[in-house]
Amino acid sequence: MRIDVYTVFPEIIDHYASQSILGRAQRDAKAEITAINIRDGASDERRSVDDTPFGGGAGMVLTPEPIFKVVEEREATHGPARPLLALVPHGRPFDQAKAQELSGLDSFSLLCGRYEGIDQRVLDELVDDEISLGDFVLAGGELAALCVIEATLRLVPGVLGNEASALEESFSEGLLEYPQWTKPSTFRGYEVPEVLLSGDHARIAAWRHAEALRRTQERRPDLWEAYEGTEKDS
Repeated sequence: MRIDVYTVFPEIIDHYASQSILGRAQRDAKAEITAINIRDGASDERRSVDDTPFGGGAGMVLTPEPIFKVVEEREATHGPARPLLALVPHGRPFDQAKAQELSGLDSFSLLCGRYEGIDQRVLDELVDDEISLGDFVLAGGELAALCVIEATLRLVPGVLGNEASALEESFSEGLLEYPQWTKPSTFRGYEVPEVLLSGDHARIAAWRHAEALRRTQERRPDLWEAYEGTEKDS
């Protein structure tokens, strides 16, 4: 899978993408993550990529020219990596379903917002969709881009050592994941639930499902409501 990231801080992407799961995915030729510096599209000596907003207001806005230039040059030399998704606070919420959708693609690109936002002409004419991690604001889209990349690549076959891990974790079936324990079975007087030590796989599976239901109902009523609706329709 090819993933292009357009950013004013490519070193952030490059460093994290060389580590852990993302680094291993690239070494195993499961992914190719390339950070493209938006400043390479600037036309002045200062490599400026932002300017004051029309109509006034605080802060600066990413200008369209450098972004259009780097995207068009990249696509001309390497072919398009589409869809191109902008990471902006007003975008559609990114979730496990979107990660699953992206994991089935051969390529996609991410555009990292910065400063007070991105010139609307970029979003209207160049970008295919806009996504957001949640109802909060970051200084830029780089951290969000890395979250999207990691959530997506974990679902690509062969990236994780244990393929079952991605199937059993939170949100994979609309529920939060059941609680986990490991050795020792007794720690400071706290015991692992007896069922997990029983060796009865059917009983363990039923217990884990019940715990996932309980945890989701208690902690995420929004997910629980959606899950209940799905169960009623099935």
